[in-house]
Amino acid sequence: MHLAYPAVLAVLLFCTGLYGVLARRNAILVLMSVELMLNAVNLNLVAFDVWLRDALHGGQALTLFTIAVAAAEIGIGLAIVLLVYRNRGSSDIDRLRDLAERPAGPDTADGSAAAPSDTGAEATA
Repeated sequence: MHLAYPAVLAVLLFCTGLYGVLARRNAILVLMSVELMLNAVNLNLVAFDVWLRDALHGGQALTLFTIAVAAAEIGIGLAIVLLVYRNRGSSDIDRLRDLAERPAGPDTADGSAAAPSDTGAEATA
């Protein structure tokens, strides 16, 4: 088998994943696209390991490591997406900019005065 076949398939998988990361707004679809990109890398690692006839099978070992990292990434990523969806009602990535912390101070970014914080203690005079 020629090395070109798995290499072309890996390029197609990687380009599909890259398009999904850049064009999609749904966080779950972005995570799936990242997984496609990691699978393209795994395909290249195994194909070059077989082509080079490596005695230590370093490409296959790196593939197992990449699969473990991808499993951890998807687990944590899905947990974050579920928490954001539960709090916001949407998993739209463009709407996640509202999660940024605002600077604490008398003035906010829009020029209006910030509301005083309620500490629970009332002032006595």
